[in-house]
Amino acid sequence: MEITWFGLSCFRMTERGVATIITDPYENTGGLALPRKDADVVTVSVDLPEHNNVRGVRAGFKDLTGPGEYEVGGVFITGIDIRPDRKKQETAPRNTVFVLDFDGVTVCHLGTLAHVPTQAQVEALGAVNLLLVPVGAEGRLNASQAAEVVSLLEPNLVVPMHYRLKGLQLKLDPVSKFLKEMGLADLAPQDTLKVTRTGLPEETQVVLLESHGDETTQ
Repeated sequence: MEITWFGLSCFRMTERGVATIITDPYENTGGLALPRKDADVVTVSVDLPEHNNVRGVRAGFKDLTGPGEYEVGGVFITGIDIRPDRKKQETAPRNTVFVLDFDGVTVCHLGTLAHVPTQAQVEALGAVNLLLVPVGAEGRLNASQAAEVVSLLEPNLVVPMHYRLKGLQLKLDPVSKFLKEMGLADLAPQDTLKVTRTGLPEETQVVLLESHGDETTQ
C-alpha cells in the first residue's frame, strides 16, 4: 500500500487490486489547494470545510460520512464515533474515526480527535498498524496529547497530520513540537510511504510525509 499526503487530514491510499481511498478532502482555502484526484472511496470524519470537500474528488466514488461497517473493493472499513465524555458529546460535532483494513494492514485515521480516548474507546479501535494522528491543535490533539494517544495505541507506524505548513494560513503548531514529545530531533520528510504487512517495524516509528497539496495565493 502506498500513502500520499495532501496536507491537513487528507491522504490518498492506493494498493493494486483493491479500492483507492481518499480521507478528509479539504476546501481550497487558507493557502492550500487540493489537487483533483480519483478514488473509489472518500471518508469524511467531520462535516467541516477542512474535511468534507467531496466535490474536490473526481466523480465515481462512494462517500462514507459516519459510523458503520463497510466493505468496498476489498477494503474493510469501520467508522467509529469518538467524542469526549457524554456531557460534551451534545455540543461537540461528531468525529468519525475510520479504521481501514488493507489485507491485514490496519490504518487508523483519527479525524478531528481532540481528547485522549478512554480505555473503552481504545479497545473499540483494535490493533493499529499505521496511525494518522492530528498534532497541531486548533480544536484537535496538541503535541503532548498526540504522543499520549500513540503510547495508548502502540501502532507500528505513526504519520502526523494537521500541523503548520508553509503558506497555510491556519494557526497550527509546527510538527517539531510533536517530534520533541516523541523524543525525536528533526526528521526528513518522505515523498510517499509504502507499507507492507511483512515490512512493519516492531517498535513504533514516526514518519513525516511531504505535502502534495498546492500552495495558493489567497
